[in-house]
Amino acid sequence: MRDISKAMEGEARKLQITGGSTYIISLPRKWVTRNQLRKGSFLILREEGDGSLSLAPSGPAKQEKKEEAIIRVSKKDESGAIRKAVSAYLVGYNLIQVRAQGQERLSSLQRNALKDFARRYLVGTEIVTDTPNELTLQILLSYPELTVESSLRRMSIITSSMHRDSMTALREIDHQLAKAVIDTDTEVDRFNLYIIRQLKLAIANPRIITEIGLSNARDCLGYRLITKSVERTADHAVSIAENVLMLKKRIDDEVLRKIENMSTLAISAFEDTIDSLFKHDFNLAESVIERAKEIAKLEKEAILLSQKIEIEEIASLRLLIESVRRTAEYASDIAEIVLNLNIESVLDWPTSRTKHI
Repeated sequence: MRDISKAMEGEARKLQITGGSTYIISLPRKWVTRNQLRKGSFLILREEGDGSLSLAPSGPAKQEKKEEAIIRVSKKDESGAIRKAVSAYLVGYNLIQVRAQGQERLSSLQRNALKDFARRYLVGTEIVTDTPNELTLQILLSYPELTVESSLRRMSIITSSMHRDSMTALREIDHQLAKAVIDTDTEVDRFNLYIIRQLKLAIANPRIITEIGLSNARDCLGYRLITKSVERTADHAVSIAENVLMLKKRIDDEVLRKIENMSTLAISAFEDTIDSLFKHDFNLAESVIERAKEIAKLEKEAILLSQKIEIEEIASLRLLIESVRRTAEYASDIAEIVLNLNIESVLDWPTSRTKHI
C-alpha cells in the first residue's frame, strides 16, 4: 500500500461498495477538519478532462490568501522595485508593501514611479499607505468581478482599434492620432497583467477555474498563449504608429493601397480568430489560418512598390509593412490554439473510443 501511495504522490484508499450498488470511499480526517466539514455537509464532485475526479467543499471557491508581500528597496532601486511589485501582483498577493531599507526613506521619485505604475497598469489596485518609509498597494478586485474572457475580449477590441487607428494615421499622416495609439497601449498592458494574475491563481487553485470564466485547466495554458499574442499584436500597432511619426508626407497612393490591402487581411484575420475563440468555432479558426498565408505575397508586392519612396523614409515604411504582416501571423498563431482547444468538436466517437479526425 505504501508503494502505491508513493507512486501516486497521494494517499491510496480502497474503493468499497455498500448496499450492493453504491461505491464509497472514506475521506482523510485532516482534510475534513481543515475544511470545517461535518456529517451532512455537501461536497462537489467534478470530472476533469483527464478522467480524474476532483472533490471540493460546496459553495463558491475562496481565493487562497497569501501572506502580504514585503519588498525592501534602496534609494537607487527604482526599476527593481517596480519589477518586484509586478511579480508579487502576478503571483496573487493582495497586499504589497514597498519599504525602504534600514533607516532610509523612499525617494519621491520612487514613490511617484510606483504610484503611477500601479494606477496605469495594475487593475483593481489601490494605494492605501503612502509615507516616506512605506508604500502599500492593495488589490481589491476579485476574479468573479472581471473574468478572463471579458478581460481578453476588451483587450482584443482595444488592440483592433489601435491597428485601425494606426492605419488611419498612415493614410492621413496624422501624427496626433499616431501618438494616441501609442498611449492606448497602456490599456492593453493593464489587461495583460490582470489576465496573467488570474491564470496563475487558477493554476494554483483549480477550484476557481470556472469562477474566472474558463472550463478546465487546459484552457489556462491556451488563454495564456493567446493573451501573449494579443499583447504582441497591440505592440505592432504601436510600431506602425511610431513609424508613421517618422514620415513627413503622404506616401504614394499605389503603395498605400497595397499596405491597406495587407492591413484589411491582417485585422480581419485577427478579429475572426478572436470570434472563433469565444464562439468555440473550429472551422472559422481554420479559415483564418488559410487566409493568413496570403499575407506573405502581399508583403512582397508592397515592398517592391515601396522603392518609389524617398530613401530616408524607406526604412520606416519597411518596418511598418513588417508589423502589418506580424499582425496576420499572430492571428494565425491564435487560430492554431483555438483549434487545439476545440478539437473535440470535430472528432468522431466510434464505439471503440478510437478518435478519428
